[in-house]
Amino acid sequence: MKVCLIRGSGVEHDEVDDVFRAMKARHVDAVELKRDAEVEKTNDLLKGTALILTLGGDGTFLAGARLAAPRDIPILGVNHGHLGFLTEIEAEGMEVGLGRFLDHSYRIEERTMLQVALARQGQNLVQEIGLNEVVVDHAGESRILRLEIDVGGQRVGVIDADGAIVATASGSTAYALASGGPILEPTLEDLLLVPMSPFALTVRPIVFAPGQDISLSVVRGPGEMRVDGQGRGHQVAIGDVIRCGSHAKRLKVIRFSPPETFYRRLGDKLGWGRPLVPKK
Repeated sequence: MKVCLIRGSGVEHDEVDDVFRAMKARHVDAVELKRDAEVEKTNDLLKGTALILTLGGDGTFLAGARLAAPRDIPILGVNHGHLGFLTEIEAEGMEVGLGRFLDHSYRIEERTMLQVALARQGQNLVQEIGLNEVVVDHAGESRILRLEIDVGGQRVGVIDADGAIVATASGSTAYALASGGPILEPTLEDLLLVPMSPFALTVRPIVFAPGQDISLSVVRGPGEMRVDGQGRGHQVAIGDVIRCGSHAKRLKVIRFSPPETFYRRLGDKLGWGRPLVPKK
């Protein structure tokens, strides 16, 4: 069995050494991948991989998800960050969690991945996948974006806003939530459109059924497009079209906790549903 490890920037070398020792004791081959490695350069390392293990926060997990989903490799997140909403176990439980995976004492939770393409004059300039969201934001001298929304070939309308977010259910508790979007259960296959600071108060988030493709045409710009908050953004010009849909393969996430713990996690990590003034 082979395990590929992705380490976040805040994880020390001795912690990685502990992981390698634990896997060696269980006769498991292990290799380390750079978090921001180009996908093409990881193909050989990922061949025959049974698990992608991420050590870090949610950003490290997102990087691992982009590698894991297209190859049907399950992913296990170990939290070394502050929030760790996507990760499954804390750093101190890593060795126990790895043992449970090797002993097949876990369940698989599937998550929808986002497929995004940026097209200009009919040609795709950029194609990326992400677990959380794609953000199209105003940039440069533009103070506001005008976007024409099309869903499944049906024109929805034109919005004036700082930008727009198209998110998966996983991403509904990330940037989309901060911009006023609803919370979706993470296993849902729906996609979510959230306008960012829209000019008209009547413009509100919309949840679209599975299988719908969402297109954002830039009528007024320029703008910038980012998938999963990656450091490198892509410039978007007037006339460009950002097409968003569900990736053909869903992400397989290793879970040890039962499905209903999602709501407990909302309370623990986000404080959702708690009174603003603590009860006496």
